[in-house]
Amino acid sequence: MEIIPFDKRIGFIWYNGEFVEWQNATTHVLNHGLHYGSCVFEGLRVYGEKIYKLEKHTDRLFFSAQRMGIDVPYSKDEINRAHEETIKKMNIKYGYVRPVIWRGSEMMAISAQKNKINVAVATWEWPSYFTKEDRLKGISLQTAVWKRPPPDCIPTDTKAAGLYMICTLSKHEAEKNGYTDALMLDYKGRVSESTGSNIFLVINGEIHTPVPDCFLNGITRQAVIEIAKNEGINVIERDIYPDEISKAEEIFLTGSAVEVTPVGKIDNQNFKVGDITTKISSLYMKEVDPNYEDND
Repeated sequence: MEIIPFDKRIGFIWYNGEFVEWQNATTHVLNHGLHYGSCVFEGLRVYGEKIYKLEKHTDRLFFSAQRMGIDVPYSKDEINRAHEETIKKMNIKYGYVRPVIWRGSEMMAISAQKNKINVAVATWEWPSYFTKEDRLKGISLQTAVWKRPPPDCIPTDTKAAGLYMICTLSKHEAEKNGYTDALMLDYKGRVSESTGSNIFLVINGEIHTPVPDCFLNGITRQAVIEIAKNEGINVIERDIYPDEISKAEEIFLTGSAVEVTPVGKIDNQNFKVGDITTKISSLYMKEVDPNYEDND
């Protein structure tokens, strides 16, 4: 299957209040978001033409912008409508939505008080982040060298572009070594997340997950915790250290992109795709997609 580069695709992107042809939705090379990281974004899923938890994602987008000192020139309702109009115009039934907010190129310096705030919303068809084979056997993770920074050094509770630089470095290294993704530890050496997803460990029939004190408390993470509790499964949020990974019977990741994805290997340790992971995955998919059929 041919993969079309994102800058060569056909369609429209909502850009500062109007629809612009996909290949014309550009910005100047000297924009502040590119050079100094003043850029925030979100990632949403579309199931059956409906965006899952749109309002919660928009709330987080605005929170991230506020933490970055960015005054969004549109209301939350306007941004929500932009999402809905964009998926309709692009005829997206099952896909991904990427809103992004960044400072423009009016000033080229660390200070950017006079830079214009730009907002865009793009969407495209995207049925699954990982292959069906990966999801059935579980993906592999390599522990990264780079650590998640402490919350008093950078706004770790935002979905900001600059926070993902170490994720790219870590994922590239993992892929070079034959792994699917990387496991990120934090500044204290605790298990935190993968490069873009939250992590859960099943130990003695209970679900354990790190406290999100220096990484995003994912919207999918919150939904999965609620699903598990509704099923009577005990969920424990606590500090988890790498030497505890071997105690897990099952491990899975959650996120808007990855949904609920089992982990089959971390470094040299193997894990099964067990009943709890399978159950949580099925219940999550039934919640997000009214047309979902559990055929596995």
